[in-house]
Amino acid sequence: MAISYEELTTKHPCFARGEKNGSGRIHLPISPSCNIECRFCERSFNNYEIRPGVSRTVITPEEALDAIKRALEVCPDIHVAGIAGPGDTLASPYALETFKLIKEEYPELVKCMSTNGLLLAEKAQDILDVGIDSLTVTVNAVDPEIEAKLNDGIIWHGKHYTGVEAAEILIEQQLKGIKILSDAGMTLKVNTVFVPEINGDHIEEVARTVAEAGATIYNIIPLIPNHKLKDCREPDCMELERAILKASKYIDVFRHCQRCRADAVGIPGGKDYGEEIYQNLQRLTRKDTFSHG
Repeated sequence: MAISYEELTTKHPCFARGEKNGSGRIHLPISPSCNIECRFCERSFNNYEIRPGVSRTVITPEEALDAIKRALEVCPDIHVAGIAGPGDTLASPYALETFKLIKEEYPELVKCMSTNGLLLAEKAQDILDVGIDSLTVTVNAVDPEIEAKLNDGIIWHGKHYTGVEAAEILIEQQLKGIKILSDAGMTLKVNTVFVPEINGDHIEEVARTVAEAGATIYNIIPLIPNHKLKDCREPDCMELERAILKASKYIDVFRHCQRCRADAVGIPGGKDYGEEIYQNLQRLTRKDTFSHG
């Protein structure tokens, strides 16, 4: 059984009540590929951007154990082993393979995974079997017309879907997966990328819908203008605060997201040890490592 929401508030920085709980995390860059085409997402290999979808490298499940060992030596406050990319964690088998190894070798660590949710329902039992403690699902809209403006398409069972049809499939699978896993006792966090021009008036509906599906905590992430949405603007502080207040009517809202890299290591807001941990593991640094499907 996954650990409780109350325990996560003391061990996981994304569930802290107040600004910080002093807990660190290691993000393991395991997952190279993705199965959806978010219009704001441009995955990249570098050591300077601070945003999701960016990593210095992609490592193997076996290398992840070595990375955890070294991370704990330099930062004993790490209590969470997370996988959040740089692609989607369920689009390839490596994340679940890694969590199986972590369950055996580091059972004391909180196991945390992020996904776009397209394969969440059909992989739900696998997620439970490897002992993941908390799951984050990115749900940017629950209206297919809005989602289609944020996501060009999906790869679903070997077929490429686009537009509203793709959005309908994605939303259905996200909400179905959230319900299955929340019913099984897992703590779920939902992220929404806040794009004022597209889903700015839709945040409250997303919060209400995911709460009804069983999500426990909600995180509104301001857009980083990038890729096909590079001309859209980041929401200002007042817009973000209004969105948080509306969402708070339905669900607890996380207020101190750092928009972490896929290879972040350490306590959020403090020293990052990613370069130190991953500098000897930079094997797969080609752009063609990132693929759909």
